Parts: sequence; C-alpha cells; structure tokens
Amino acid sequence: MPAQHDRVPTLDRFIYALPGLVLAAVGVPLYVYIPKFYTDVVGVSATAMGILILIARLADAVSDPLVGVLSDRTRTRFGRRRPYIALGSLALAGMLAMLYIPPHGSQTLVTIWFGVAILLLSLAWTLVDVPWESLGPEITFGYDERTTLFSFREGMTIVGTVLAAAAPLIIERALALSEAGADQRIKFGVFGGLFVPLTLACCWLCALRIREKHRRSSMQLEPGRQFWRSWRQTFTNRPFLILLAAYAVAAIGSNLPATLILYYVEYVLGGQQTEIFILLYVLSGIAFLPLWLWVSKRLDKKLAWISAMTVNAGAFLGVFFLGPGDLLAYGLLTVVSGTGFGASLALPAAMQADVIDYDELLHGRRREGRFIGVWSVVKKGASAIGLGLALPLLDAFGYQPGQEQTPQVKLTLRVLYCLVPCLCHFGAILIALAYPLSRSKHLIVLQGIQDRKQGQTAADPLNPETILKPTGEQSA
Repeated sequence: MPAQHDRVPTLDRFIYALPGLVLAAVGVPLYVYIPKFYTDVVGVSATAMGILILIARLADAVSDPLVGVLSDRTRTRFGRRRPYIALGSLALAGMLAMLYIPPHGSQTLVTIWFGVAILLLSLAWTLVDVPWESLGPEITFGYDERTTLFSFREGMTIVGTVLAAAAPLIIERALALSEAGADQRIKFGVFGGLFVPLTLACCWLCALRIREKHRRSSMQLEPGRQFWRSWRQTFTNRPFLILLAAYAVAAIGSNLPATLILYYVEYVLGGQQTEIFILLYVLSGIAFLPLWLWVSKRLDKKLAWISAMTVNAGAFLGVFFLGPGDLLAYGLLTVVSGTGFGASLALPAAMQADVIDYDELLHGRRREGRFIGVWSVVKKGASAIGLGLALPLLDAFGYQPGQEQTPQVKLTLRVLYCLVPCLCHFGAILIALAYPLSRSKHLIVLQGIQDRKQGQTAADPLNPETILKPTGEQSA
C-alpha cells in the first residue's frame, strides 16, 4: 500500500510556508486598509475602486489558469514551479511599492494609477501564488501529512495577516502619525518599504530550498490536441466541483467582513483602532489551528471543516445585533468566531490536494497548476465580490467618507458585514456535506495510481463499477 507517513521535515514545512507571510501583506491591506486609504485620502471614489478591482479579478480569470497550465508544462532543472516563484516575486515587490506610494494629483490621475497598480499587482501575485500553491500537493502525498503541511502554510498566512494588520498601527504609533492625509501616506509608504524586501527574501528562500517529488510517469507533456479535452476533465471531477463550490460560497462570506470591518467599527460601533479586532481574530485562528488539525485526524477533513465553519458563522451572527459602544461584546464574538478561521484556510487546501490525486488516478497526469489556477480565480473572485459589490452599494445608499452615516447606510453595513457572510457559510456547509473523498477512499486512490503505473487495472473508489486501464493503455 502507498506510504501514509510521507513526512516532511519541520524546517521544510516552515520554508515552504514562508511566501504566505508576504502574500498576506498583499491581500490583507488590499481588502482591509487600501479601500479606505484610497477613498478617504488618495481620492478614488468607492464606485471606481470597486469597478477597477472587479476588472482586475476578471483579468485573473484568464491569467490564473494560464499560469497554472504553464507551470504544469514547464520543464527546467529547477523544477516546474520554483522559477515562477523566484521571478514573480520581483514583479510583486515592484507592484507593492507602486500601490503603497500613490502620487498626488487629480482624481482622474490617482484613479488611473490605482487601476494600473491593481491590475499589475494581480498578475504578479498570480505568478507567485499559483505555482507556490501548486507546489504543495507535490511535496507529500500522505493524507494527514498534507493537513499538517497546509496547516503550516495557512498558519504562516495567518501570521502574515497579523503582521499586515498590526504593522500600520505600529508604524503609526512609532512615528507619532495622525489621521491626517499626509501622515497616512507616510504610514503606508513605510509599510510598503518594509514588505518589499521581505517579499523577495521569503519567496527566494522557498524557491531555493523546496523541491517537488518527481513522479515522472505521470508528468509527461500534454499533447496540444488534447488541451480542450483535458480542460473538460477538470470540470467533470465531482469532488473538485463540490469542494470548489463550497469554498467559493464560504470565501464570499469571509471576504465581505474583511472589506467592511473598518467601516463597520467606525460607523456602526463608534470605535477606532480596528487593527486590535483584526489581531484578536487572527490570533484566535492561530491558537486553535492545532486543535483543528487534531480534529481532522480523529474525524476527517470534511467533518473538521464543516465544524469550523459552523463555529465561525454561529458566533459571528451575534455581531448583527450590536450597536454604538458594544466594543467589548464585539471583541468577544470576534475571538470566538476566529477559532474556526485557521481551519477554514488549511482544511480546504488539504482536501484540494487529495482531489488532484483523484484526477491523476482517472487520467494519469499530475495537473496541480490547472486545478490551483481555477481555485485561484474563485478565491480572487470571492474577494472581488466583497469590494466590487459592497463598496458601490455603500455609495448607492449614501455613504459619505469621514462623516456621520445615515441609519440606512448603517443598516446596509450591518447586513453586508454580518448577515450575508453568515448565510454564505451556512450555504457552504450544506454543499460540503456532499464531498465524497475520505481518508479510506484517498488510500484507495493512491493505491490505484500505483497499480496503473505498474501495468494493472484499478477501480474508481467513487464509482466502483468503473475499471481503469493501466496508465500506458489509456491516454489522458
């Protein structure tokens, strides 16, 4: 039987996870701090910002799968993924500097600047993120070891989230900066100056140290005439479609609060220093991640993920009923809700790797990049919905930057910040219940891959009546 103790050294887990630290520095400020900074300080309208980010995400719908396929087909002595991680990080660092140091000028100028910056930043992010995530399923094939590896990866992403959330507040305090526009520009300029070199260091360490495990019989180049057929195979993979749908709905529910938290805390609760609540949420996620790792090994990944989403959404529902001055209650609900945060990142990623194994069983090829590319489009699309719809809706209901908001705007904030995300998570739970791959079935998948390579037939564990021919007798 295939080895289930395909252990990755702790140092390699850590180094593989490092890019997550800096990718969070792109994602967290982009959806938490940058909207308010660009609308209230730089001068981009909320509607224009939402539209521009939506355009960038539509471009990702092409670039993410393309980069995934390119990395699948790339053959170098450095591997398939690592050249993209190393070179893409150079572009990513440059675009971070562009985003955090906007010019002074007319609304038209700064709007164009933001549009170009967000489009190029999204492309650079894709060049790093898709190959990096695609590398993960190739490092280990053990069912539980993958959960551990991706817990490291997503745990590092959460640490990056903490740093990205705390850094603006720390910079503001250290430099004694005010809420004035000029000081806010200094704050985010310093932030960019810190994370640009950190981006290069983390990505290059990963690219230099981590190597995929070669499975040569299943890594052959895909003939061009089979290109479209193979894409159809991607979207007929039932476990992948179920997992992707559940993740997409949950991600929409997660990204709306990330986009609106600054607005909600200031205009609904009447508070400041939102960074403290973000830190409480992500620190809670880090603290409870080992518990969810233990639960997934005792129960299974699917049940652990569903349980985490239930805790996350169940606690967050109470936030809808809060009002001015309820900062302590909000902090407590944030901590309880955050206990499921880490698992909501790590467990779907580990399940996704198992789905890629199932694809190899059926079709005899390793196509991590293709699946990760599609996954990345959905992930970014979910975040784009948060900005592309939430901010224009606030505009439509009368949002005025830096002023007391009307009851209509406050109600809109509460619904978008709390009710819609909770409904999304409960919908994701219903979808996830249909996910069919378990620990025992994944073991059969790995054994079937091995049997087909050795010239034997194998059964599809999800469709036992289907007998798969040896790999050499059936093209993908």
